[in-house]
Amino acid sequence: MNPEIQHRVPVLVVGGSLVGLSTSVFLGRLGVPHMLVERHADTSRHPRGRGNNVRTMEVFRTAGIEDRIRAASAVLADNHGILQADTIAGDIQEWLFKEIDPGGGLAKFSPSSWCLCSQNDLEPVLADYARELGGDVRFGTQLRSCVPDEDGVTAIVETRETGQRLTVRADYVVAADGPRSPVRDALGIDVTGPGDLFHNVSVTFTSRDLAAHVGERRFIVCYLTNPRGEGALLPVDNRERWVFHLPWHPEEDEPIEAFSDERCVAHIRAAAGVPDLDVTITGKAPWHAAERVAERYRCGRVFLAGDSAHEMSPTGAFGSNTGIQDAHNLAWKLAAVLNGHADAGLLDTYEAERRPVAVATAARASTRSAEHSHPGYAAPTVGAGRQPGVLGVVLGYRYASAAVLGADPELPVLPERFRPPSGEPGARAPHLWLRRNDARVSTLDLYETSPVLLVGAGSAGAAWQRSAQRASRRLGVPVAVYRVGTEAEAAVVDLVTAPDVDWAEAHGVTDEGAVLVRPDGFVAWRVPVAEPDPEDTLMAVLGAVACRTLRGERGGEAATVGGGAQV
Repeated sequence: MNPEIQHRVPVLVVGGSLVGLSTSVFLGRLGVPHMLVERHADTSRHPRGRGNNVRTMEVFRTAGIEDRIRAASAVLADNHGILQADTIAGDIQEWLFKEIDPGGGLAKFSPSSWCLCSQNDLEPVLADYARELGGDVRFGTQLRSCVPDEDGVTAIVETRETGQRLTVRADYVVAADGPRSPVRDALGIDVTGPGDLFHNVSVTFTSRDLAAHVGERRFIVCYLTNPRGEGALLPVDNRERWVFHLPWHPEEDEPIEAFSDERCVAHIRAAAGVPDLDVTITGKAPWHAAERVAERYRCGRVFLAGDSAHEMSPTGAFGSNTGIQDAHNLAWKLAAVLNGHADAGLLDTYEAERRPVAVATAARASTRSAEHSHPGYAAPTVGAGRQPGVLGVVLGYRYASAAVLGADPELPVLPERFRPPSGEPGARAPHLWLRRNDARVSTLDLYETSPVLLVGAGSAGAAWQRSAQRASRRLGVPVAVYRVGTEAEAAVVDLVTAPDVDWAEAHGVTDEGAVLVRPDGFVAWRVPVAEPDPEDTLMAVLGAVACRTLRGERGGEAATVGGGAQV
């Protein structure tokens, strides 16, 4: 056996699919050295996991990769709706929805938009960028063991081609190793939830003639209801490459081997309603839809992210998006702790924030699958009427944790209906277009590397700015401060609003107040008006968000925030 080689790294990421690669990108953007290991030899070759929602595209925008992703997905840029039909060539058809963003109303709330980019197209973009940012990304490398202790984690990884083993000592491990997570199992973390919902076989195929029968219908997916051709058709290039999801029933002892090429061809022809359709099968991959959430997201210095932490029905594309947003939430916290800008208690807020979001989102995904009659899903009875739209799930989820001050713990994690962001603590910060140094930027573009304090143009804003700089130096917690104002105040502010925009009103404060936004773009704290001692207030606020236990410098009293809320 080859001798073991020792390697030291702050973060080890296990799993190189969408969530693991996103974790690498986010860590790389924050300057955190890390290694990623993935047992497969390369990125995914199967077109799946294509729906990237607007929140995911926002975090990719902030990370500087949105344009590359849109370039990789250009072939599907005009596909928007979900169609339900008996057959492709038949007369019974209904659009469940025809446009993701009818009327373009989403532009009021976000600088980004939805993007269809299949996993096989997205993963190479992420992998290339992760390496550009300095990530040590190793495909064809399998985790063999992972043992956490009080000071770190000792892992053994193996290069599958050569059998060379490497002992890796990491401060932290992020396990993004999929729904059957070996890391989760080794740590003894159980899962909760209904479990398996339904099973499909994803079949890739080529057909030159199918596009003529599809015509101008540019759907994301078409659900086919003909019993002989039940399933879901997804275009890959709108021309000759396609994916079809066939229902599979292993619970009835149906073997995967039953899905021969001949059976799949006959099924696809029945779904198309074209008996002699040219079909060439190019690949098959079984997959399982489930609703499960890990009981814990953390075991010491090991964190679960993505499918290792939660499984969701595919309807609505919530699963991969929730996983990517897990990575975004965790990356800035790891960076803050590793850089000494926050205490280790900040890492406890990862589970406190992300697990409730996963539980609520997984339930909403199952409900949506029932509403859409997803092929193969024998769903329980659904309540009357359509369920709430996806925008509340995508942009409306809320956090309540030690890293948020003033969040209402009684509010649901997911709202029943989408409400425009209003600057409330624990919610995603509002999007406003601003001008900075003659460049047009969104407020969301400001949030990535450190907490951001937004204040007004007047004397109160100047006092907040001075106080934040002093509090930052005293605490060792970096904070970026931006004074925001109108064109008339351009000489004294950092950011200039459009003529019809009131930044303070949009964030629920006055021009004398202040808003603190975390690096992930969620509001950590706000105060509507000026404070008598802004430096002490910010000492307490920044210390609380960094999960530091502070004592006041004047007689040892506990610091207070916002007119009396004790920290």
